[in-house]
Amino acid sequence: MSLVPWAYEVSRRNLSGPLPRRWAHVQGVARKAQTLAAAVGNDASLLEAAAILHDVGYAPHLAVTGFHPLDGAVYLKGIDAPERLVHLVAHHSCAVKEARLRGLEEQLADFRDEEGPVRDALWTCDLTTTPHGEPTDFASRVAEIKQRYGPDDLVTVFIDSAQQDLADAITRTTSRLREFAY
Repeated sequence: MSLVPWAYEVSRRNLSGPLPRRWAHVQGVARKAQTLAAAVGNDASLLEAAAILHDVGYAPHLAVTGFHPLDGAVYLKGIDAPERLVHLVAHHSCAVKEARLRGLEEQLADFRDEEGPVRDALWTCDLTTTPHGEPTDFASRVAEIKQRYGPDDLVTVFIDSAQQDLADAITRTTSRLREFAY
C-alpha cells in the first residue's frame, strides 16, 4: 500500500471511532494539503500523509505524555512510519513552543524540525482548518482555539507565543504557491 492510503487507514483506525470531530478535522487538513501540493513539489504525498496523521496522538489509547504531537510521533515511529513523516507530525504547528511549556522539550528534541516547505505547508493546512474540517482563515482559527481553551489555559499561552511563527509559515506557503501559479 502506498503512503497516502496507508496514512488514511492508520488515522481512520485510531481517530474515527473515539474522536469523530478530530477525524473530521484531519480529513479537512488533508483536503487542504491537496490544494497546496504545488507548494511542496515532489513531497505532495508526504504532505498529505502528514496532514491526515498530524493529530493521531490525540487517540486516547496512544496518549502517553498527553502532548499529541509527541505521542503521535512516538506511535508512528513504533509502527515504522517513514522518518520524515514521523518528524513532521512531532513538530507540526510549532509544537516546540508548547513542548517547552509542558516540560517536554527534551523528549521532542528526539525528532528533527525540518523547517522547510513541507513543514510550512502542514502548519498552514492545520491552522486554516476548523475543528469540524472546514476551511477557515488563520485569525479565525486562532480566535477559535483561544475561545475553546480559555484565557488561562496552557494552549492559549502557547498559541499566543507561536502566532507569529505560524503566520510566517502561512505567508511562506502562500508565496510558494504564487511562484508556481506563474
